[in-house]
Amino acid sequence: MATWYESHIDRKIREAQEQGQFDDLPGAGKPLSDHGQEYDEDWWVRDWLRREGATAGALPPTLALRREREDLRETIDRRHSEAEVREYVANLNEQLRKARAGLLDGPPVLLPPLDPDEVVKGWRARRQS
Repeated sequence: MATWYESHIDRKIREAQEQGQFDDLPGAGKPLSDHGQEYDEDWWVRDWLRREGATAGALPPTLALRREREDLRETIDRRHSEAEVREYVANLNEQLRKARAGLLDGPPVLLPPLDPDEVVKGWRARRQS
């Protein structure tokens, strides 16, 4: 003779369903957002990052460095003096050196160092226009 067992959790879920606590939840009756897409093992990480807006702390240092290099123009345009721009470029070049030497975690970075004079020249030109 087969016996039926309902765990405490199953009982709580069943009771909540019977009381209608799951009725009218957001997204009820709608397909899942990733329905029909290829399965990704790290779906929960991507979903968490999207929900929390977390990107900076989640990137490996070398990828964060690449992003910082891509955003160079916007970053230095917020600086108020040539000395600040040069200091920022020196710090960025030091991080690039560490990344090329393999001292930072993440994928390899082969970005060349920045020429501080060229960066300052572009900074000055954008400030005058």
